[in-house]
Amino acid sequence: MNVGWILGSAVVSFAIAAILGKWLVPFLQKLKYGQTILDIGPKWHKGKQGTPTMGGLMFVASTIVTSVAGVLLCSAFASGEDPVFTQVTLSFNKVFAGLAMAAAFGAIGFFDDYIKVVKKRNLGLTAKQKLILQFGVAAAYLFTLSLTGVTSETLIPFVGPVDLGWLYWILSAVLIVGVVNAVNLSDGIDGLVGSMTFFAALAFMLIASTLVSQGIGIMSAALAGGCLGFLIWNFHPAKVFMGDTGSLYLGGFLCALAFGMNMPIILIPIALVYLLEMLSVVLQVVYFKATKGKRLFKMSPIHHHFEMCGWSEVKIVVVFSLATALCGVLALALVMTGF
Repeated sequence: MNVGWILGSAVVSFAIAAILGKWLVPFLQKLKYGQTILDIGPKWHKGKQGTPTMGGLMFVASTIVTSVAGVLLCSAFASGEDPVFTQVTLSFNKVFAGLAMAAAFGAIGFFDDYIKVVKKRNLGLTAKQKLILQFGVAAAYLFTLSLTGVTSETLIPFVGPVDLGWLYWILSAVLIVGVVNAVNLSDGIDGLVGSMTFFAALAFMLIASTLVSQGIGIMSAALAGGCLGFLIWNFHPAKVFMGDTGSLYLGGFLCALAFGMNMPIILIPIALVYLLEMLSVVLQVVYFKATKGKRLFKMSPIHHHFEMCGWSEVKIVVVFSLATALCGVLALALVMTGF
């Protein structure tokens, strides 16, 4: 594993995202592509009305450019007998398929944002439309993986390799769509998803290093750097929001990293905080209907509950990010112990 390429990818991606912000933020402001704050959210969020959205384009561009360039340059500079060359070339299909999937999810988010901010339809795409498109992207990605030789065999913790047959593909599609939407639901506070994803990317980067997966390591580093570059513009008080363009892309990217290492199960510990955010929404809806109007939380997703309890946005970001980092450490420990 060549550490130089990993660190270089992180630095380049950070620089691209940070520099893009200097042009993109005023450009979005000029176009008046501002976020509409719904009445169902915390009242003090109304002050964010009009903040530009679609800012996720910063790290979309930085991660794609850096990942593609990093993988191609790494293979070009490594000799045919160099283990790094073998590692990178073997991961070509998974890297490019993963980037294509993330970009496709980002495109769905971009279309949704466009409807909201340009067409002035607050809710954007309907839930049904989003799910159909998302499952379509997940199915296309999994089909592509199957063409590259990926089988239905997966690693089950403390059990070992298990061939799930056709069930593997169904569960994988559900997992991908679930994680993508969990990341999207988590995006409700300045800097939250960008910070959480930074730590998730670091976990994937360390796991890729442990498994000697150079291509996925470069992708992970690019994601970590891109998130940091974006946070310059998105940390509280945010000058720009990532929008669904960014959150759906990040969810797809995280899935691409896990599937790229043939370890989709590792998404559960690494993305646990995102999944708990989504679970809080499900529980809130179920409890509300079951009790005919009572609420389990003051507001969902759960980060809004803590906000309503008096936590500052910065405190929520710090706590949730540290929780994500701990989940990443757990995932790394599981991999290192050969779970």
